[in-house]
Amino acid sequence: MTSALGSSADKKADRDWPVYGGTPENNHFSPLEQINRKNVKDLQVAWTFDTEETGGLQTSPIEVNGVLYGITPTQKIFAVDAATGKLLWKFDSEIKGTQPDRGLSYWSDGKESRIIAGVMNFVYALDAATGKPIRTFGRDGRIDLREDLARNPAEQVIYLTSPAVIYKDLMIVGGRESETLPASYGDIRAYEVRTGKLRWVFHAIPRPGEFGYDTWPKDAWKSTGAVNNWTGMTLDRNTGIIYIPTGSAAFDFYGGDRIGDDLFGNCLLALNAETGERIWHFQAVHHDIWDRDFPTPPILVTLNHDGQKVEALAQNSKQGFVFLFDRSNGKPIFPLDCREYPSSDVPGEVAAKQQCLPTKPAPYARQLLTEDLLTNRTPQMHQWALDRFQTFRSDGQYVPLSTSKETVIFPGLDGGAEWGGQAVDPESGIMYVNANDIAWTGRLAETNPAEAEQNSPKGLYISQCSICHGENMAGSPPAIPSLVVAGKRLSGEEITETIKNGKGRMPGFPNLRDDQISMLVSYVMGEGVKSQGENKEVTSAGPPLPTVPYHFTGYLRFYDPDGYPAVAPPWGTLNAINLNTGEYVWKHPFGEYPELAAQGMKDTGTENYGGPLVTGGGLLFIGATNYDKKFHAFDKATGKLLWETTLPFAGNATPITYQVKGRQYVVIAAGGGKDLKSKSGGVYVAFAVPKK
Repeated sequence: MTSALGSSADKKADRDWPVYGGTPENNHFSPLEQINRKNVKDLQVAWTFDTEETGGLQTSPIEVNGVLYGITPTQKIFAVDAATGKLLWKFDSEIKGTQPDRGLSYWSDGKESRIIAGVMNFVYALDAATGKPIRTFGRDGRIDLREDLARNPAEQVIYLTSPAVIYKDLMIVGGRESETLPASYGDIRAYEVRTGKLRWVFHAIPRPGEFGYDTWPKDAWKSTGAVNNWTGMTLDRNTGIIYIPTGSAAFDFYGGDRIGDDLFGNCLLALNAETGERIWHFQAVHHDIWDRDFPTPPILVTLNHDGQKVEALAQNSKQGFVFLFDRSNGKPIFPLDCREYPSSDVPGEVAAKQQCLPTKPAPYARQLLTEDLLTNRTPQMHQWALDRFQTFRSDGQYVPLSTSKETVIFPGLDGGAEWGGQAVDPESGIMYVNANDIAWTGRLAETNPAEAEQNSPKGLYISQCSICHGENMAGSPPAIPSLVVAGKRLSGEEITETIKNGKGRMPGFPNLRDDQISMLVSYVMGEGVKSQGENKEVTSAGPPLPTVPYHFTGYLRFYDPDGYPAVAPPWGTLNAINLNTGEYVWKHPFGEYPELAAQGMKDTGTENYGGPLVTGGGLLFIGATNYDKKFHAFDKATGKLLWETTLPFAGNATPITYQVKGRQYVVIAAGGGKDLKSKSGGVYVAFAVPKK
């Protein structure tokens, strides 16, 4: 007798997850329904693959023809049997990856198949069957993204954190870059997938004579950088149009050296995938001085809007908005609210007069922090939050940072939406989006001209490190560690390696000379602090790095003294939005702090990273929550929790599903890394219903 999971009918329904996002539409959707509302409660671990590494994972693997391809925390590439988790091969480039690496690409012409993998600044083409580099690709199997940028390759900082998009015989890439000066160009580039030869380049910062050049000061392109695609792209294979969200120009929070709208920063670009020619663009933030770039790849969806069928595109934002466009021409589906916002009081800065936000759907994160939204976790913490709040400036979106007060950024600089992306059920047009909903604060401070000019240890720290770790090295734990006692925790060699190569969300600084790195190491270890008072002649022999007259004093989450958000819950949410109408279907708090839940404070929501997966079985799968390490399955129609389990580490990644040999699997990469109080790792966990 044939089992229910092994019938020939089921085997014919085998289905892959061959591309980042699951489908060409990037909608995180699978029609598979073997796992469904009725049996999801029976899900069990089918297999695990332990990379035996630490550091965390943000990777969404791919699966093709019964083989699952993934990435380890140090960016080794591997293939396992998708039904058993048995290792088939592993590729070690002998380069230790220190950056997020969120996915891989698959290409095949029917005769040969390749895995396209980013390892730091390199892109490798690997034989999908063996994992061995294709030696005819690039130079000995790889290309270096630091090249082809019209600047000295040795001084460029770029990492392929999101996978290349494959179009015919092309691979189209962006990259993660420095958010301080100097920064590399964020050019969009297409390479031949067979040879690694550069085919076309789109200049994200326009050159003289190119469209958009007049939105920058003359010759600004020579000194500025970034405007990069770090979060990934989406391809419409039917039209050959690739949709690309871009980041802001460097430096993120002060733009006195780039007065103007700064095209193509903070844009959604529609390019001809064959040639790189611009078809249309939408700039979401003019002259960004808030780091409000689009954080997720867009999603292609067919909508029924006002009785008309519309081939649309949905793009989410850090502020918590969904922008909906007609994908052929960039026309908004719902009207935009364009209004004037306050000017900047920082000398030399000129904020854009007007910014636009969608009128529908309503934002899925709160937009204005007021006294009534402060924490009530305890009376003492409420009073602490009130006292702190009264020292802030809280006026909502697009308020330029000041030098006099901390300005509230709500939702914070990690969203709203984040890089995990969203899921859309193409049958209903409902989008599922997880969001962060806590406040951050930010302030600018004048840069000491003498320190910047003499290239001192403190000047180097302020220009390169204070944007994250703050002027006083306090950081913003748990996400951004304090450096105050770094010299006691780490050796000089360990700090040097981190500065050169980066770690986690911190990029590397290969543009720094050895003497500058030595000065930074001394400063971080405490010796530099002394030298500022005892030996003011300590300087670098070489030319100073580019500086701006005002610097960011550090990313600061508005946390109470116990380390919890100082705003009222929910601190994270899970949302279902009908994109046809712009109305919400349901909205729930998402995530818990286990210790607060044990005290009866449940359903607070928490910060969450990694996206959802929606299926034809009526389910919404998502990990993402930082502190409870849970993997959840919800009823997609109601948001009711149907099943959950605890992972070995937090699942800060987007799950996938596929069916092989008649059995459906759901797989998530569990690595943690977002909660510095917890251990990190790198384990892939596959779930399935028991065989009958």
